[in-house]
Amino acid sequence: MNREFIKYNGKLHRIIKEDGERSLIIDCKGTRLPQWTDKKTMESLSETEIIDSDVIKGILAIAEVELETSQTAIMNKRFTMIAAILPVIENKQKRAEQMKAAAKRYGVSIVTIRTYLCRYLVSQSKSGLVIFYDESKEEEAVNEVKELTKDQKNMRWALNKFYYNTKKNSLNHAYINLLKEKYLDENGVLLEEHPSFYQFRYFFRKTRDCQNEIISRYGLNYFKKNERLCVGDGVRAFATGIGMGMLDSTICDLYLVNEAGEVIGRPVLTACVDAYSGLCMGYSLGWEGGIYSLRTLMLCILADKKEWCKKRGVVIEGNEWNCSYMPAELITDKGSEYKSENFEQLTELGITITNLPPFRPELKGPVEKFFDVVQNYFKPYLKGKGVIQPDFRERGATDYRKEACLTIEQFEAILIECIIFYNSKRIIEDFPYTEEMLQQRIKPYSQDIWKFGLTKEESNVLEIGTEDVMMILLPRVKAKFTRFGLAVNGLHYRNNDYKKEMLNGGTGIVAYSPEDSGRVYLIEDGRYTAFTLIEQRFSNKSLDEVQDIKEQQKSLVMECREDEIKSKIDLAVKIENLLGIAKKQMGSSATDNPSIKSIRQNRKKEQERNHFDVLEEAKHV
Repeated sequence: MNREFIKYNGKLHRIIKEDGERSLIIDCKGTRLPQWTDKKTMESLSETEIIDSDVIKGILAIAEVELETSQTAIMNKRFTMIAAILPVIENKQKRAEQMKAAAKRYGVSIVTIRTYLCRYLVSQSKSGLVIFYDESKEEEAVNEVKELTKDQKNMRWALNKFYYNTKKNSLNHAYINLLKEKYLDENGVLLEEHPSFYQFRYFFRKTRDCQNEIISRYGLNYFKKNERLCVGDGVRAFATGIGMGMLDSTICDLYLVNEAGEVIGRPVLTACVDAYSGLCMGYSLGWEGGIYSLRTLMLCILADKKEWCKKRGVVIEGNEWNCSYMPAELITDKGSEYKSENFEQLTELGITITNLPPFRPELKGPVEKFFDVVQNYFKPYLKGKGVIQPDFRERGATDYRKEACLTIEQFEAILIECIIFYNSKRIIEDFPYTEEMLQQRIKPYSQDIWKFGLTKEESNVLEIGTEDVMMILLPRVKAKFTRFGLAVNGLHYRNNDYKKEMLNGGTGIVAYSPEDSGRVYLIEDGRYTAFTLIEQRFSNKSLDEVQDIKEQQKSLVMECREDEIKSKIDLAVKIENLLGIAKKQMGSSATDNPSIKSIRQNRKKEQERNHFDVLEEAKHV
């Protein structure tokens, strides 16, 4: 008799483990985690029944080899989520901790983790993690669907063709086309037997699927953004603690000028906002986005904010913006800068990068809200000073470019003040306070919530050196060792410790700064070894400047190329003319076979003949 399965309290259970007088059992049909049960208690119950595993159907999983490739991928992904929990499955406390950590790590709910655990424990196989459908129930559901009448089939056809599409036609339009296509005789006369508009509308309302209607008429992106079901706990459903940074960029609604008063344009603001507390962890303000703004952003995140603000003319207290940790997880959209290899290199520091689907700004709610709120802080005070107003597209509206008067340095000081208020004095009314937070009287400010979060185990931040992050974010390229040095981006670099490699040749991966060509870094086993530039004329130059110099030189050379060719032709002509004159001067004394005897004596005679008084000659030059 097999004792793996028992019928306990009317439900089928599986015995996972037996320990003396206890048994660890799990409900085969539910999602309740296994529990220890006294064996004597089970045996005393009349409904307890031992069941042979051979008769269990739908519980035992199929062999892994029978799975399709897509199913195998799903299986392995789900098993990875629960693998760390299995060794502590008997300990409720440790099990709960590991489940919470797994849910956070893989971006799923604890319910999902629990479901996968139960499936695995019941089936005792990884293949049990793959979703299988009960075919019998599916067949029953199909049989329950009543056969449509001819008129109903026609109405469904008309709805699919004329209503459920991107043209956004009215229901009446679909009805008219139904009659035109299905209920006219050969002479084009409407048949007496035809559905009325009210019947058509009733069928539409009875069979209507609001979700499919919105998707078919407005698109999937519109549905996800504006009409999807929102029954979750907001962003904090997956940000259970501090350390999940959301990144994004926006173009500020403000025109700026340079020191000469010339209009430059609208600056790009890039920010990182903690999803849990709403704290702005760092920002970057400049004229360009991309990886350059990201490097500045990372520098700001890790910087001492008091010193950072002081350098920009703003004096703050240390508790107004006290944040110098790197979030362990970064949430981005699919912008080009976030998909670059440079940005992905942050994973080498233990940072997890998650890319959200495109056209879904609401999934980055905290950072999107930050942009809106901060700009609304300064806009009222900067009216008539380059701020764009809602009527800027209307005819006769003010050209806000002509009103610009602030430099980027002046605006950055204003921006910092707005960020300080956002972090330290903006009230977060809807924050889900815990009992502990209420007991400690944590104020509803982002800075205070962040400070509280640092003390909790759920804190997910990293203490990383600024230089480490900057080095990681540098672009990389394949370099070649040559006897002229390490060749990188058309330039050559040296390090006296690598003479052997330069003679023997070979390749390596090098990190470089586009802003400074004076130094590159050879990457070996995570170590960065500096190489200095050999061509000193390019020192303190950016790669763009180096390229510009080379292009100018090349252009200058090309300009002289034709003159060189012409001069070579002239030179050839002149030499030939001089040869002709020389032959005439030699006259009859010329011979095809000159004597080679007494060369040394002949040379001495010629030296004496050609010598002249240099000092005397200099007087006449």
